[in-house]
Amino acid sequence: MLSLKPKLWEIPDIPQVVKQNLDAKIIQLKERLQQVAKAHRSARLASSLAVEDMLITDVIAKNNIGIEVFTLDTLLLNKETLALIEQVKIQYPTLAFRVYQPKADDVQDYESTHGKLAFYKSTELRHACCGIRKVVPLNRALQGADAWLTGQRQAQSVTRVHLPFSEQDQQRGIAKYNPIFDWSEVEVWAYILRFHIPYNLLYLKGYPSIGCEPCTRPVKCGEAIRAGRWWWESQDSKECGLHTHES
Repeated sequence: MLSLKPKLWEIPDIPQVVKQNLDAKIIQLKERLQQVAKAHRSARLASSLAVEDMLITDVIAKNNIGIEVFTLDTLLLNKETLALIEQVKIQYPTLAFRVYQPKADDVQDYESTHGKLAFYKSTELRHACCGIRKVVPLNRALQGADAWLTGQRQAQSVTRVHLPFSEQDQQRGIAKYNPIFDWSEVEVWAYILRFHIPYNLLYLKGYPSIGCEPCTRPVKCGEAIRAGRWWWESQDSKECGLHTHES
């Protein structure tokens, strides 16, 4: 008997009610972003280039909101993600957009000491890799900022169900905002599709959450959105150290 491959995640269909309510959500998001920009001297969006971040980036750019945007090139990204970085630069030529990479010496020291694929061996070694490739570059990207923003949503995973709009980044001593914390996956895609926003082509291959290439796999239909991130670990450890949600 032939075994059928499990159906992979697909871009969701958009119900009519979501389309009808989208304008109100956009107005609310614009007001939130303007509120953040007004309250801070230097606010910056940390974009993972996920559809959530592309949505926020688009609203910032279209409304000329004074929030800088940056992304982290971990040097382990898929070619599709790297292509989207270049597309963002073309799509938003006037946007303040920067790319940060890890220090080559830090990467080399980690791989020489633990091995190139050591992050599969333990959560501790995976966190150490994320620290070098994400957290340290993030700290550089946030130097001089008094607030930063993310595209996180409550519905993404069990580690984010209590995510608020605003919180305090205790480690860095600055404010942190999650402006679409209460958006659903369908609402995000409603915006992306309505305004023809560029997005990572890996979504079309069953990737609803995209990280580094060796740490991300496609997700089966019905699985949690972030099930493909660090899939060899338990659900309650699936963060990279960028977000601690301390308030």
